[in-house]
Amino acid sequence: MSNGKNGLTYAQAGVDIDAGNALVDRIKPAAKRTNRAGVMAGLGGFGGLFDLKAAGYEDPVLVAATDGVGTKLRIAIDTGEVDGVGIDLVAMCVNDLVCQGAEPLFFLDYFATGKLDTDKAARIVEGIAEGCVQSGCALIGGETAEMPGMYPDGDFDLAGFSVGAMERGQTLPANVSEGDVLLGLASNGVHSNGYSLVRKIVEVSGLGWDADCPWGEGTLGQALLAPTALYVKGAVQAIKAEGLHGLAHITGGGLTENLPRALNDGQGVQIDLNAWDLPPVFKWLAAQGGIVEAEMLKTFNCGIGMVAIVAADQAEAQRAVFADAGHTVYELGSVIAGEGVSYTGSLL
Repeated sequence: MSNGKNGLTYAQAGVDIDAGNALVDRIKPAAKRTNRAGVMAGLGGFGGLFDLKAAGYEDPVLVAATDGVGTKLRIAIDTGEVDGVGIDLVAMCVNDLVCQGAEPLFFLDYFATGKLDTDKAARIVEGIAEGCVQSGCALIGGETAEMPGMYPDGDFDLAGFSVGAMERGQTLPANVSEGDVLLGLASNGVHSNGYSLVRKIVEVSGLGWDADCPWGEGTLGQALLAPTALYVKGAVQAIKAEGLHGLAHITGGGLTENLPRALNDGQGVQIDLNAWDLPPVFKWLAAQGGIVEAEMLKTFNCGIGMVAIVAADQAEAQRAVFADAGHTVYELGSVIAGEGVSYTGSLL
């Protein structure tokens, strides 16, 4: 019953339901690209369904991971180059799952903004779908939150959630032993950690995001937004082969902090810093910021995005598995008695 006055609407309060519906319609084809064995329903329901038996598991253990993209989003927002951050979001979750021995099965995203820009949001979700395709997991749901007053104009935030599975008894790390070989998989740039320092260095340099990249093609902003490498397909094949004892995703904390997470008590690793060349982006960051080697190694991936710990007699076979999956592989060093990470050679 109406008293004749014009009532307020949700749209007048800043939330456009029609725009949200238009976004769902646009991203449905992208989500459909990610379908894999086990997916039971498309987007639009109150929850995503997944059939573990249809995915081929007999006695599965589930593994879950969640993460974001961090302040790398600030560069994407400021430049308008948002197409790759969805890949980053997926990578930060699924690269962690494989370190536990799990195959990523499905992914959900959370996208929050003050005012929904359907085209920008669709580009972001299409990037998420591309990351899922590259890692063999299905995008089965998510949430788009339009929250006026919570975010400045144009700003947004992202979070991701992934679930994987493994057969019972296949958890990593397992059987890590002294003498095991460390195989480093090349990164694709800074990935998604250390960007608060990156942004400070760029500020000190006096360059803008639209400046020519000092070490490569395109603009500085575009170069620093290179998406995180996905290591899933190679890792899943390596898990199925013989000799893989552990994996370490080299994120915040770098090699120094992440490798010990895959070791047993009383074990350390020795790494030869001359085993690979420091990529130009890290040389530029170190030079511009006057960053010492130890700080570089515990802040950035320094060119190594994942490390596989493998039995010495299976090192060549494991190296071939990762190479066949498209990764550049370096033999970094070995597991030793002791604690932490020790380095020989020089990075800078």
